[in-house]
Amino acid sequence: MATIDAGALRKLRTSTVPVEALAPRGRGRRKLGPGKPIPFGFALGPVLLIGTWVVGSAIGAIDPETLPAPWTVAQTAGELIADGRLQSNLLTSLQRAVIGLVLGVAIGVVLALIAGLSRIGEAVVDGPVQIKRAIPTLALIPLFIVWFGIGEQMKLIVITTSVLIPIYINTHAYLRSVDARYVELAETVGLSRWGFLRRIALPGSLPGFFLGLRLAVTISWLALVVVEQVNATSGIGYLMTQARTYGQIDVIVVGLVIYGLLGLFGDLAVRATERKVLAWRQTLGD
Repeated sequence: MATIDAGALRKLRTSTVPVEALAPRGRGRRKLGPGKPIPFGFALGPVLLIGTWVVGSAIGAIDPETLPAPWTVAQTAGELIADGRLQSNLLTSLQRAVIGLVLGVAIGVVLALIAGLSRIGEAVVDGPVQIKRAIPTLALIPLFIVWFGIGEQMKLIVITTSVLIPIYINTHAYLRSVDARYVELAETVGLSRWGFLRRIALPGSLPGFFLGLRLAVTISWLALVVVEQVNATSGIGYLMTQARTYGQIDVIVVGLVIYGLLGLFGDLAVRATERKVLAWRQTLGD
């Protein structure tokens, strides 16, 4: 959490500059913050990216054998929708991602609470989580195949173990950053363990949880791309793998666009939820 330096506060208190001089004098005055929110600003970057793609394809700067034109990709997506392949594979991918995300978030929060509220819990939990964080998901897949086979169980385990890492790291960090004075206050008023958890620990760790959730949503799709290329018979990753075998670059790009859109809208959903849940905060982004 951002804090203001004590020396800076003392300078403001002892300054002889009138308070009126510190206030904005008009619309033309520059502000230190990022400014007012831009309506639909989240779409500006993707629109510019797509616009560059359209222009580059139209003038021939982009080789269609390397990256098909947007209208070609749109036509291919329409054909995949018409024969039902896109919907069925997308539904399978969504089911895998959502189940793995839910399990990973739940396990990550529980481990963060255990490690954040107990020194013994931290000694037992934190080390293995940090070891998993240092090992790439691709490096674990051969071992998971030996342990769990090549079915759905292995795929869900890979997604779950990938998702729980950012949830644990960020929730644990914010939980440990809760001001110790609140802990002393809770002890003074005689809060129970559950009361302390509900009124102080969980609210204090929510900003970290939502930060971890934003990362977890993206990581769930990244892990999904990997596992759906391991003996899968359905899913967007399977569709892309088949397209690679037959040299169908347009189908591969359709899959990439879908993954990108799912990641973008998933992040927007988490950010919207965060703004509602943490509406009491006054931050630089408000």
